[in-house]
Amino acid sequence: MFLWLASTSANAHEVSPSVADLSHQDGVVTLDIELVLEGFLARIDLSAVTDTNEAEAAAIHDELRALEGPELEAEFELFWPSMAPRLRFSSDGFPLKPELSQVSVPDVGNIDLPRLSQIQVKAVLPAVARNVDIGWDREFGALVLRQVNVEAPYEAYLAAGTSSGPFPLAGGGELGTWETLTRYTVVGFEHIIPKGLDHILFVLALFFLSPTLRALLWQVSAFTLAHTMTLAAGVTGLVSVPGEIVEPIIAASIVFVAVENIFTSGLSRWRPIVVFLFGLLHGLGFASVFQEFGLPADSLVPALIGFNIGVELGQLAVIACAFALVGYWFRSKTWYRLVISNSGSLLIALVGAYWFIERIGIA
Repeated sequence: MFLWLASTSANAHEVSPSVADLSHQDGVVTLDIELVLEGFLARIDLSAVTDTNEAEAAAIHDELRALEGPELEAEFELFWPSMAPRLRFSSDGFPLKPELSQVSVPDVGNIDLPRLSQIQVKAVLPAVARNVDIGWDREFGALVLRQVNVEAPYEAYLAAGTSSGPFPLAGGGELGTWETLTRYTVVGFEHIIPKGLDHILFVLALFFLSPTLRALLWQVSAFTLAHTMTLAAGVTGLVSVPGEIVEPIIAASIVFVAVENIFTSGLSRWRPIVVFLFGLLHGLGFASVFQEFGLPADSLVPALIGFNIGVELGQLAVIACAFALVGYWFRSKTWYRLVISNSGSLLIALVGAYWFIERIGIA
């Protein structure tokens, strides 16, 4: 279990949604898509994994990642005929034929980090087209779709396999408050389960200090308040800290809390303060999710609230599972602290230490 957790990097090969900007002019709709081409070319089901290292085709993905830009562009042009039929483009109920017009792949760079490439897809609209409906197959993963150069643009996070539904080409198709809140609640939950292994381990470390409601309530309340503050500050641009700084410190926070569990037998007065300070950092980590694909400008508040609700539901689900598996059955046993709490905290500390070393570039 330790080897699996340690090998699951929270950054290097994490699957992120593709981002598509939609525009139209002179009867042609254009999608400028930013995506990690290697996952598509390796035929990885991006809806089924959170990290490409988990996929059977991980070795193929890594070989593609090492290709120079022009070589990968050529590979994608060969792949395009099999990809095009799996794009779901329609207008007013009529299917559109997508055509690849441009591929741009950056230089190799650091092969341990995702390489964001650009493709441009165009389709001719039927006469007097009013609406458009965009989506793609589930295996291609999630898609952030943003309409540009119109008033009241449609902007949405499309879960893997879902489509936008018809929205007006001329603008005015922005999502309502309730729909935005619902969609981003799902995004927030998925950022914890299954994608947020580092945040899961931090929450478990809070649980292992003591499974009692009082101890958990103080810690989770402090953590929630803190990451809510920095999440809002981060996505609105009030605070900006590079991921190269935030991510190692998040790993260090996991180690600190887990090690403290081993050397203390209960909730100290200053533990909630420490958890609050670490929560500030985790909030900046949450904010980096939105920095990848942005937030709907006209629905910032419901999107933020929805994402935060999703994060909280994910954290509560982690705690509920931990309590159901070990807390409920064994918390009153004399050996609970030694066998379950300390052992679990030690495992979490080891994984956090590995991540810290990896994220500062030593490993």
